[in-house]
Amino acid sequence: MAVSASEAGTQRGERSFKGLVTITAFGMIVLLVAVIVLLFLDSRGAIEKFGFSFLYTSEWDPVFDNYGAAPYIFGTIVTSLLALLLAMPFAVGGALFISEYAPKTIGSILSFIIELLVAIPSVGFGLWGLFVLAPFMRGTVDPVLRNLIGPIPIIGALFKGPTIGQDLLTASVILAIMILPTILALSREVIAQVPRLQKEGMLALGATDWETLRKAVLPYAWGGIVGAAMLGLARAIGETMAVTMVIGNSSQQISASLFTPGYTIASAIANQFTEADTPMYFSAIVELGLVLLVVSAAFSILARVFVRRINRLPGGGQAQ
Repeated sequence: MAVSASEAGTQRGERSFKGLVTITAFGMIVLLVAVIVLLFLDSRGAIEKFGFSFLYTSEWDPVFDNYGAAPYIFGTIVTSLLALLLAMPFAVGGALFISEYAPKTIGSILSFIIELLVAIPSVGFGLWGLFVLAPFMRGTVDPVLRNLIGPIPIIGALFKGPTIGQDLLTASVILAIMILPTILALSREVIAQVPRLQKEGMLALGATDWETLRKAVLPYAWGGIVGAAMLGLARAIGETMAVTMVIGNSSQQISASLFTPGYTIASAIANQFTEADTPMYFSAIVELGLVLLVVSAAFSILARVFVRRINRLPGGGQAQ
């Protein structure tokens, strides 16, 4: 059967578009592999000299070329997870309010204002954190936490020591503020996709608004909310400037106290990259970048596994 000129043109256009998106997809994989290879080659000297001890030792001495990244890894994981813990209740609560309770006009205004936070540059958050948040934490929040929770066994160890305002806790708070609009916006979109009939069916059976949210909305949207949280966590892990300005950057000890000044991997690279004046120092800094990539990949894999398991639960993001 003969194909008309217009149909032939359409088929050529479809094949061209398919080829373009295929090249784009594989191009991203090639780019990622190229970055990994480059980081590995530039960090090879430190990898060969320190091996796995680079990951669990704490000494970082450029004078004698001895390097261990444990405090930086610890600071990255602690600040990122604490930021996620602080941001999630506000993000999910805000998403539920905007989607389910607020009038449409007010919800749109609130969404727009909250999402404007995404447009604020990292250095802007850092300056605000340095001149506003850090003094507030030092003079108000940290002393209250130390006096109220410090005496409690076990958990009190998190809030002991002098309060200086530039520490792991302040870095976690600034990260929580930065990732909150991302989690909120994505959670709101996921919640908005819950079938209307599903909610109306619960209400028709006599359920309250809270029971409808708990049994009809959240089970359906939970997988997407966790995915949004993981995207926020990914941003927190790689954040640099804001964290560098409020975390203290003055301690290489691993301490249970959140009042301890510290480093994250990203802040350590930002602070010390220009000072890497020896081949081994440079190699160690680049290996920090490789470790950061591995940490991010590990959290991404865990997130995918977690989301997949949630989606297999009754109502876990699957249409009923």
